[in-house]
Amino acid sequence: MPTVAEIEVNGTAAICDCAGVLLLPDSRILVVSDLHLEKGAAFARRGMMLPPYDTAATLARLSQMVGRYDPRMVISLGDSFHDRAGSQFLPDDYRASLKALQRGREWTWIEGNHDPVRPAGLEGDWVRELHLEGLVFRHEPRKGEFAGEVAGHLHPAARVVRRGKAVKRACFASDGKRLLMPAFGSTTGGLELRHPAMRGLFDQGALVAHLLGRERLYSVAFRRMNG
Repeated sequence: MPTVAEIEVNGTAAICDCAGVLLLPDSRILVVSDLHLEKGAAFARRGMMLPPYDTAATLARLSQMVGRYDPRMVISLGDSFHDRAGSQFLPDDYRASLKALQRGREWTWIEGNHDPVRPAGLEGDWVRELHLEGLVFRHEPRKGEFAGEVAGHLHPAARVVRRGKAVKRACFASDGKRLLMPAFGSTTGGLELRHPAMRGLFDQGALVAHLLGRERLYSVAFRRMNG
């Protein structure tokens, strides 16, 4: 059973991993989106209690991916922290874990709408968008055609009905020109590809959703999905 899907985005080879990360194999770049670290702490600061384990779980999964692929560079595609105070109040053990992942490799933080400031006390470049490998990495996708865009923000998900049963999963979504990344954070939701926010982003005739399963990817053409 395939745990990855080999695709091309604007002519650039890419690998979608069922864990929710993207690898550019020719340049050893690992891309991850919407970590939303310290989401539980952000809610707690507002008097709303969530289980306080989201950051530990997300960093553990990220560590597995960095260990699996040993990238020379990691791109965190925005909303790395759930709010602008998240990195400032990041507990020391989580900060140490992040610094260990950064050690010996390039790291780029993309500005997100939740975290529009440079992460406090962490290494790496901080940019609004990054142009590499014939691709442009940004947090929020731009409306209309934009060949080579790799974005997050919308937390894409796909709903598939088989034998009367509906399954909804986070997914990579691509029509070969643009790619939307799934959210990697442990407590993030998903927005279905039929949602109005997705309109105009893809050629629906070429759009494929690569759904994240526990141990494999399920690649389904958008035109074959039930409404």
